Amino acid sequence: MRIDLHAHSTASDGTDTPAELVLGAAAAGLDVVALTDHDTVGGYAEALAALPDGLTLVTGMELSCRLDGIGMHVLAYLFDPEEPELARERELVRDDRTPRAQAMIGKLRELGVDVTWEQVSRIAGNGSVGRPHIATALVELGVVPTVSDAFTPEWIADGGRAHAQKHELDPFDAIRLVKAAGGVTVFAHPAAVKRGRCVPESVIAELASAGLDGIEVDHMDHDTDTRGRLRALAGDLGLLTTGSSDYHGSRKTCRLGEYTTDPEIYGEITRRATGAFPVPGAGGATGA
Repeated sequence: MRIDLHAHSTASDGTDTPAELVLGAAAAGLDVVALTDHDTVGGYAEALAALPDGLTLVTGMELSCRLDGIGMHVLAYLFDPEEPELARERELVRDDRTPRAQAMIGKLRELGVDVTWEQVSRIAGNGSVGRPHIATALVELGVVPTVSDAFTPEWIADGGRAHAQKHELDPFDAIRLVKAAGGVTVFAHPAAVKRGRCVPESVIAELASAGLDGIEVDHMDHDTDTRGRLRALAGDLGLLTTGSSDYHGSRKTCRLGEYTTDPEIYGEITRRATGAFPVPGAGGATGA
């Protein structure tokens, strides 16, 4: 089995629609894909309707969190999407994305960049607006050559000249909320130093004690040494280890299935979950 547990669609900051994503996952030879848009499950119904035979879809979401001023992301799997407290918190995070993006646009304009809300809104489409949409605007304007080059202190990285804060969950609260909704939690790309400051391993140990299920080890932002260190840490803490592409369509260079999760780990995630179940495709796309 080939299992990719981290992928984004146009419901947040990916460039593939949810339908295109599941069809692309099947074409890439995946058996399982998780749709993990930022702070929303808005793309799940479309993905499910288009789900082709032979591909299993996992309900997921990537929750925006912050601890001691450090941004971090918690992947949530197989939770009840209707659970009221979790639904309320994810909407608070999602609703704060628009004023945050507008604040960042204002800072960029003060820095002499001719970016507009209309441009960023066009790029985001129906998705939940985020920094990758602003980064894409900077690429369009020729300010930076790639989306990744926008995520620097000069521009929109955490603490950067044009960065602005948004409502984000405490990761301990995120774990509690997802658990209460019957879900499973994995710390996304915990050592992605290119993105900014990372929490120390002592915090990962505290999160494990609070109920964190796993950490994302095999990821494009982790080099070989980092993966080895994280795998050893997970072993010490009794955490599951996942691998994922963090696919964003054409917005990033990673491909669906570039990194994958061991089937035994996936099986353990499904065993722990009580809020939802993976859905096997029944040829929805071909029957449309």
